[in-house]
Amino acid sequence: MSTGAAGSAGAPGAKASAEPGAGTRAADAPYRWRWAAFTVVLIASVMDLLDSLVTNVAGPAIRADLGGGSTLIQWLGSGYTLAMAVGLITGGRLGDVYGRRRMFLLGALGFTTASVLCSIATVPGELIAFRIAQGAFGAIMLPQGLGVITEVFPPQEIAAAFGAFGPFMGISSVAGPVLAGWLIDADYFGTGWRMIFLINLPLGLIAIGGAVAFLPRTRTVTASRLDIPGAVLAAAASALLVYPVVEGRTLGWPPWTFALIAASAATFAAFGWFETRKQRAGGEPLIIPALFRKPAFTGGLVSGLAFFTAITGFSLVLTVYLQIGLGYSPLKAGLTALPQAAGAVAGFIASGAGLASRLGRTCIHIGTATMAAGVLAVILTLNVAVIPVTPWELAPALAVMGIGLGLVLAPFFDIVLAGVEPHETGSASGTLTAVQQFGSSLGIAVMGSIFFGLLAGTTRAAFTATLRQTLWVAAGLQILTFALAFLLPRKATRATPGHPDSSHDAKAGT
Repeated sequence: MSTGAAGSAGAPGAKASAEPGAGTRAADAPYRWRWAAFTVVLIASVMDLLDSLVTNVAGPAIRADLGGGSTLIQWLGSGYTLAMAVGLITGGRLGDVYGRRRMFLLGALGFTTASVLCSIATVPGELIAFRIAQGAFGAIMLPQGLGVITEVFPPQEIAAAFGAFGPFMGISSVAGPVLAGWLIDADYFGTGWRMIFLINLPLGLIAIGGAVAFLPRTRTVTASRLDIPGAVLAAAASALLVYPVVEGRTLGWPPWTFALIAASAATFAAFGWFETRKQRAGGEPLIIPALFRKPAFTGGLVSGLAFFTAITGFSLVLTVYLQIGLGYSPLKAGLTALPQAAGAVAGFIASGAGLASRLGRTCIHIGTATMAAGVLAVILTLNVAVIPVTPWELAPALAVMGIGLGLVLAPFFDIVLAGVEPHETGSASGTLTAVQQFGSSLGIAVMGSIFFGLLAGTTRAAFTATLRQTLWVAAGLQILTFALAFLLPRKATRATPGHPDSSHDAKAGT
């Protein structure tokens, strides 16, 4: 659940600034149907956010129906976010080359179709494949919508437009798990868990119809060719890491799993070499290599990877514990996580009231420390509470975690992207958001494998002991994020256009 909130908080602003020539057309003559276009984009964003949240709640019910073992629960989330991570790197440029309206329609149509296919899947392999398709089409759809907003709104309205995303995404992140649990428990027309995907059919049709009617036909004049080899290398490197982490435990960690992990590292290195070589040859790399010489940006990537791995992994193992370990219904499990989402909204409000702008990096440190304290409070609750633990007993610790989440995310994207020059913003924001999604995929893979690997029985006591052990990993990742955040500048320091080294004044400690 937290990951969806995270993505919604950071992605709109990041992606909007990523579009070349943003606002030029609207500055001369504001687009008449701009708020209608905004509504279309908002519907698409809500669809994506809900689908990034609902399978954690629905996973146990899906496994009980289709079979597939514990790895099915992991792949439902990990496959979606991995496809999203890889696709986001190129998604924005597809709109530059072929037109944002056209690509939005393609993404929305593909996402809606994949959702319907998910709802009729009969075996685990089919469902996983359709979830991957959802993530891939979502990565095409989302950047186009956010880019359209920067085109159709005049400069004086852009802040208001993107500011409206926050409340809607916050409400969606709170409502998503509860909605999923309610739909599964209600079992409308005997659909059970399938309704969480079928609900995308009316939403998708509205988004498609709205796009046809209200999205303008434009194309960015600075469109460049796609870096297909770079995208293939990035996808291969990511898959080579996630696949053995998810499957290795059930197969007894054969030697080939470690060989694939080593191959992933080599492929990532080859990707970096290829991108550098392509830029030196005068080409358009997928990711601008100069970005990695900026301390604020590289610090943001490594700290963000640890952070999103922790929060997504935590969400998965908590839901598995509540439903499979304690026997909670999907609705009760969704309601149990509600204090964390409410706490995140409170953290965002506090940050938006001026805390983030005044404290800068310190706000991130306070947030990660608060989240670590919240995880430790969950562990303490599991130690002292009588099994089965109640939602009310978990609520205070989860609320503390949520507050920390809001405090971290409010300043994070601004600080990381502030030192990026205008011509690098598209590559930087796409890379940062892709790392966020990759961290989510990795969190599901790593913490899910640790949890199921440690599980020594099927009793409530065994599940509780396993969750306590696994949560120490989540706490450790938050502490690691706290340490890595020192790589970030104290405040968001804006880059000076035209000076490649202008971000050097944004080093940690300045």
